[in-house]
Amino acid sequence: MGLFILKRTLTLLLTLLGTSIVVFLVLEILPGNAAQMLMGPDAAPEAVAELAQQLGLNQPAWERYVHWITGLVQLDLGNSYSYGTPVIELISERMALTLPLALMAMAITTVVALAAGIYAASRHNKIGDVGVMGLAQLGIAIPNFWFAILLILLFSVHLKWFSAGGFPGWTEASGGSPGAALQSLMLPALSLAVVQAAILARITRSSVLEVLREDFVRTARAKGLSQRAALYGHVLRNAMVPVVTVMGLQFAELMAGTIVVENVFYLPGMGRLIFQAIANRDLMVVRNCVMLLAAMVVIVNFVVDLLYAWIDPRTKASDI
Repeated sequence: MGLFILKRTLTLLLTLLGTSIVVFLVLEILPGNAAQMLMGPDAAPEAVAELAQQLGLNQPAWERYVHWITGLVQLDLGNSYSYGTPVIELISERMALTLPLALMAMAITTVVALAAGIYAASRHNKIGDVGVMGLAQLGIAIPNFWFAILLILLFSVHLKWFSAGGFPGWTEASGGSPGAALQSLMLPALSLAVVQAAILARITRSSVLEVLREDFVRTARAKGLSQRAALYGHVLRNAMVPVVTVMGLQFAELMAGTIVVENVFYLPGMGRLIFQAIANRDLMVVRNCVMLLAAMVVIVNFVVDLLYAWIDPRTKASDI
């Protein structure tokens, strides 16, 4: 087990290093000038050049990359060009909204998808199976931003159960409360979860059906075990390996997918921060936010690999 974790950790570190190089290079070749954006189109060239020097934009690319990576290791992400505040404070403030939103969406996705997928597999080729898969296909076809607008029209405009947008905050000091904050995140979480739940339900159904056809399941049924007992006692754990993989990728995708949904609901999270930073050509914020999202994808995959070894020890043995 130690060798397995060591190999996965080395892969994680090398992937993060490669990701940082790609993120830095891609943002370097984008057109535009951060100093010019901050000073305005009518600013004098001398003033723009002086600001670029203050921001370190005139340094060679490799020096700026080394400085950036060194800061990442030390959790010093530099200062935002447009906000004038440390980037780590901006990210921490926005993650206090985006992370709970992604967790809520993932919880809804998991509960709905596993229940629907298992229900459909246990009623294979029956009306329940056809109905669930039809709804799943419809869910895959719906863009989350369009579904978000439908939720606003139904629950905010007509029923008036939820607010159409905005975030009151988690504490009374910010004018809100935990209950009000969770209520304001419910519709965005639903709009994010609908597509992911549809995808995961189909994968859960396929995985459960595949395991149900295995010889050990037929043997258990032949010994008198009921379908429910065989399903929950033997099938589910073996069927969870591909499901866990997709769940890990979906959580990372939900974090990135908040960019669109947060703008629809006017939520001050990571999505709006990235959107505004791109508009302001604030490369320091964009670079660190993109790197954070990419690192979350890599780390989630690392955790999924460890879950593989726990769910199915054969995966660990074959890898070593």
